[in-house]
Amino acid sequence: MLSTVYLLFENLLFFAIATSFFALVGWAWRHSKPFYLPEQLPEWFKLWFVTVQVAGILLPLGVMLVWGVWWGYTSVLTIFASYFLMLGLQIASEILANRQFHSIVWVTIPCLYLPYRIWQLYEGLTILSPTTELTLVRYLLYTEIVLWIFNYGVHLSQLPKLMRWEIEVSSE
Repeated sequence: MLSTVYLLFENLLFFAIATSFFALVGWAWRHSKPFYLPEQLPEWFKLWFVTVQVAGILLPLGVMLVWGVWWGYTSVLTIFASYFLMLGLQIASEILANRQFHSIVWVTIPCLYLPYRIWQLYEGLTILSPTTELTLVRYLLYTEIVLWIFNYGVHLSQLPKLMRWEIEVSSE
């Protein structure tokens, strides 16, 4: 119970700080041109996006429902409820920044939320009891950490395209 209250407080504190940051950055850049995502996404990105949705949403949802709800491991339910709360808030923030305000702030949202998600998953490993029944859940948490670290790298590698930085083509 204490870990549930702690995680809720931690998540709400992060959300308040992150949202304040986005509001401040949005205000500072309020006179910039409206931001729109590039319309032509590479094929590999579409495949990666589906992979992240399956491995980052469906798989944890299944684990939360089976181990957390059906089998009654409250620690698993606590970890993944926290995970999905913050994932939902990230998606809502991105939709609001991109579709509603067309703000360049959209680009910064994953830069804050992804490291926090990695922290959440690591913290989940410390919350889990060391029982053998939860070994698969522990492996999923490790897998999710690797997934989101890789996704963070993908996001950072796409910043030049998202920001429409011109690339000089060499003649070599």
